[in-house]
Amino acid sequence: MAEQLQLEMGNIRISNDVVSKIAGLAALETPGIAAMSGGLSEGWAKRLSGKNVQKGVTVEVGQLEAAVDLRIIVLYETPIHEVCRMLQQNVRSAVESMTGLHIVEVNVKVEGVAFKNDEFS
Repeated sequence: MAEQLQLEMGNIRISNDVVSKIAGLAALETPGIAAMSGGLSEGWAKRLSGKNVQKGVTVEVGQLEAAVDLRIIVLYETPIHEVCRMLQQNVRSAVESMTGLHIVEVNVKVEGVAFKNDEFS
């Protein structure tokens, strides 16, 4: 669903997919994040690397603001609470600066822990 901003010169539409991709890329660039998680919909966590950055990201985009939900896998031995706070800041900053939307919340669900040499496919 694409929402639009009404401006003096016309409308701007920013799709959920665009916001989702920005949030996913910002998440994967955050130190301590091993991968995005595809969720448990099929009974097991599908782990995905940067090949599909929208996996593990759900957004709700309104006319002027958006909310982001992230499902992640963190690297073992990283302080999860610190990584999650940094993740929230990075995603908020990236989405707000690129879209002009106000981010009302960035919710993070940690669904796994991975070792540095784990491969995600």
